[in-house]
Amino acid sequence: MQELIDKLKAEVNLDDEQAQKAIEAVKNYIIEKFPMLEGAVANLFGQS
Repeated sequence: MQELIDKLKAEVNLDDEQAQKAIEAVKNYIIEKFPMLEGAVANLFGQS
C-alpha cells in the first residue's frame, strides 16, 4: 500500500495523512457499494 500512498503524494500533492485518509475513504466506499468484494478489498488495501 505504500506504493499507492507514494503515488498519491507525488501525483496529487497530498501529504502522508491525506493520502492514507483518501485510500481509507475509497476502500470503505468500495466495501459499502460492493460488500461481496470485502475480502478482496481487504487483501488489496491491507487490513488497516
